[in-house]
Amino acid sequence: MQQEIINLYDEYTHKPLTRQEFMSRLVKMVGSTAAAMTILPLLEVNQAHAATVKEEDLFTERIKYPGVNGEMQAYVARPKAEGKYPTVIVIHENRGLNAHIEDVTRRAAAAGFLAIAPNALSPLGGTPADEDEARKLFQQLKPDESNQNFFKVFDYIPTRKDTTGNIGCIGFCWGGAMANRLAVNIPSLKAAVPFYGGQPDAADVPKIKAALQLHYGGLDERVNAGIPAYEAALKAAGTRYEIFVYEGVNHAFHNDTAPTRYNEAAAKLAWQRSMDFLKKHLA
Repeated sequence: MQQEIINLYDEYTHKPLTRQEFMSRLVKMVGSTAAAMTILPLLEVNQAHAATVKEEDLFTERIKYPGVNGEMQAYVARPKAEGKYPTVIVIHENRGLNAHIEDVTRRAAAAGFLAIAPNALSPLGGTPADEDEARKLFQQLKPDESNQNFFKVFDYIPTRKDTTGNIGCIGFCWGGAMANRLAVNIPSLKAAVPFYGGQPDAADVPKIKAALQLHYGGLDERVNAGIPAYEAALKAAGTRYEIFVYEGVNHAFHNDTAPTRYNEAAAKLAWQRSMDFLKKHLA
């Protein structure tokens, strides 16, 4: 698929464009409404492909914890055996806690972690099935309140009997930016793994105590524009970090429900690197 079409879809999902404007521009690009409707299913995510790890193979539950503007909902998964596990906060994209992120949470659990995925849209009633509606709801969130709602999970985790108390996080897109914010604001965080996430202000980088592993798609010009300043600040602060740029792949390359942007080789390599990194720093 032409890169300009993928870039248009990225603009639609992040700017965001209205559905009408996106479709109008897509029709102009491909020459007809019929062609646009043929391409559309290849661009949009399909949650039917989300389940790669079965719930019955793990212990899973849905919990709530106090937020700053109501109860926060979260999905939890860990190995079935009772015990204490290093804990990973899994942070979703700008679509809320959907079937794909729940599956990613189970993947982390299958790797040996207590994985907890809060839902940023909890104050607005949770994640709607329609992705356009979910993205619209994100425009209603107040950034400071969303930050605090994710910070609050660090108060909840110590109340559990199945955590070692060593906490890391992994986030994707919107969640990648949140992972960076957790690293800046939570001194007890031991490791953070942002995937194609917006970078924090350079002035805040010296606050980071966690080890970082950063993943970017080589074709993701919008997010990658912030890499040089971030890396310079990390070096100046002496922060422990690794950075991986996967050439020839797009934003959201890890999302296997996004057919045109998913890259299997890069996704599997990045995931294995992430799990190894988190195991090392949360041991």
